[in-house]
Parts: sequence; C-alpha cells; structure tokens
Amino acid sequence: MPLVQLREMIGGPAPVPAFNVIQVEHAEAIAAAAQETGASVVLQISENAVRYHGSLRPIGAAALSVAASASTPIAVHLDHATSEDLVHEAVRIGFGSVMFDASACSHDENVARTAEVVRRCHEAGVGVEAELGEIGGKDGVHAPGVRTDPDDAAAYVAATGVDFLAVAVGSSHAMLTRDAELDFELIALLREAVPVPLVLHGSSGVADESLAAAVRSGMWKINIATQLNKHFTASVRTVLDDHPTLVDPRRYLGAGREAMSTEVARLIRVLEG
Repeated sequence: MPLVQLREMIGGPAPVPAFNVIQVEHAEAIAAAAQETGASVVLQISENAVRYHGSLRPIGAAALSVAASASTPIAVHLDHATSEDLVHEAVRIGFGSVMFDASACSHDENVARTAEVVRRCHEAGVGVEAELGEIGGKDGVHAPGVRTDPDDAAAYVAATGVDFLAVAVGSSHAMLTRDAELDFELIALLREAVPVPLVLHGSSGVADESLAAAVRSGMWKINIATQLNKHFTASVRTVLDDHPTLVDPRRYLGAGREAMSTEVARLIRVLEG
C-alpha cells in the first residue's frame, strides 16, 4: 500500500492512534497490530529518538519502509521537533507530517516560527502539528491544573495555519501510572472552538475508559509511547531472567516486539470503542 499522509486520515470513521518508534522492532510491532485490526495508524519518530540514533535518516527510512509495506494505511510523522532543520530533513526524506514544537519559546516567537514552518511544509504538501506551551513532563505549562484556553487555541490556529493542534487537558508525558484525570468538558469546548483536529499527548498515563471518553469528547489523534515501552521492556526482562545465558538479541527483542504488538492491538480496539 502506498504511504499515506496524516491529513488524508481526517474524516475517517475512527480516531487515529499514533505510536512512537524508537527502533525498527517498534515499527514492525505497530504495523503488525495495525494489519491485525485493520486500523489506520501513525508511526511517530521523536527528536529524542533521532538523537539516540545520531540522525533521522536510518530510523526514518526504516519506518517509511515498514509503512510502505503494510496492507493498512500507515502514516509516518515527526514528533516534537524543536529544530527547523530537522523538520525540513523529515520533509526531504518523505515524512507526510511533522510536529514542530516551539512551545518553550515566547508566544510571539512560537507563532512566528510555527507559521514559517507551516508555510514551507505546506509548499511541500506536508501537514504540521503544533502546540501552545508544553505538555506536562517537560517542565511546561501543562502541569497539573493548567489547561489550554479554547479562545487562545483558536487564535493560535488562525495565526499559524497548523493542521493539527496538541492541547493540554490533563495528561502528562512519560507517566508510568495510568491515572491522569482528563477534563472532558474542556475537550468538548476545544473541539467546538478549534477548526482542526485535536491531539492528545501523554496518553500512556490515561486509563482505557478515559481514552475512549476523550475520543467521544472530541480528541482525534492519540499519542502513545511509554505504555508500549513498558510492555516491550517487561517482556525482554522476563526472557533474560528466564534464560540468563541467552546472548542472541533476536530472542529477547523478538519477544519484546510481540508483546508490544499485542498491546498496540489492544489499545487500537479501546480507542475504536
């Protein structure tokens, strides 16, 4: 199946789950789950993952290859890029969408830099996600009790021209527990005020029933990373504990890949209701 863009998934019958990729096993696990469930999904590569690999191209090319080989629609997306150079590299190698994160800047600088990224990306036919302020877990304004204002969000979209907006509604990045309390009334208000699809970051910290409720309230793209790594790591740890002389990484990485794929398929079904 040809690669698809995130923007092509707008208006579909279900929310779009977006799963972060750190290594090729992640991409393979997510694609296998997408094919099992018949769902459209997003493979996301964050700036942190790029830093881990030393550059975008190796892991980016792997994700693009996995997506192109899948039998269900899979988009490849750059997540939380703070560098314009990284955004433009992603565009050059074939990513269909990017998240440009200028949330650590002043509001005016955020708007100006994001609007310029949108201009250049749209010239290349690439969609752009952005946010006001940071999601929790990254020392940003999405700390407990802080929320995105619907009027501010609508004004930001109008000023920048972004295609998707990440909003602060109670979730937090890198949570190991799943007890974040989402503001469903605010999600509904944001959905009414903002003319582009809403994105929930930090979804690993949100319980299943709350994820489903967030989708019903108006969330469209659901970002999940830490929850997958928990399952991957637990499986690897079990295999190594059970086989202390094992040295073949295919044995333990394969187990991690299988465990992650099972959790991805489960989460897809949760989001689809």
